[in-house]
Amino acid sequence: MNLKKNLVFLGMMGSGKSTIGKLVSHKLKLNFIDIDLEIEKKTKMKILDIFKKKGEKYFRSIEEKITLRKLKEVNTVISLGGGGFLNKNVQKEVLLNHFSFWLKYDSETLIKRIKNSKKRPIAYNSNDIDLKNLMKKRSKIYSKSLFKITCDNLKKNEIINKIINIYETN
Repeated sequence: MNLKKNLVFLGMMGSGKSTIGKLVSHKLKLNFIDIDLEIEKKTKMKILDIFKKKGEKYFRSIEEKITLRKLKEVNTVISLGGGGFLNKNVQKEVLLNHFSFWLKYDSETLIKRIKNSKKRPIAYNSNDIDLKNLMKKRSKIYSKSLFKITCDNLKKNEIINKIINIYETN
């Protein structure tokens, strides 16, 4: 098999990185890694519990180690956590050696998806203004990705086909 760069999905929580990543990996017959699930396996704790018991700094440290290790795999689709690409070391590795796809949605769509979600510690109990500010801040960083997929008004299959087309022509 021709070894190509990994596909790495980034974007806000609720943007479908895991769902789209899983479907793309299945269609391309590639391995799939969800970094949040890897963190939960390694720590034997849910993300929310890690944030509550150990704090965000601890979580980000574990997230960086696991992400950098998993990015070394080949022929893989990787779904980063919402904040994973904010890490400079992860960002550098992704931009230099992988196909990065930002799954972008408008803030209203994302707020509906994530507001008061107990499995999303940063969004839990945040108000709409705080969430919009977070999205605005993170969007500047996500925009560094190699490809931006504007997902609003697209069906899942359209998003997947767009990504596969980009991947196969690069």
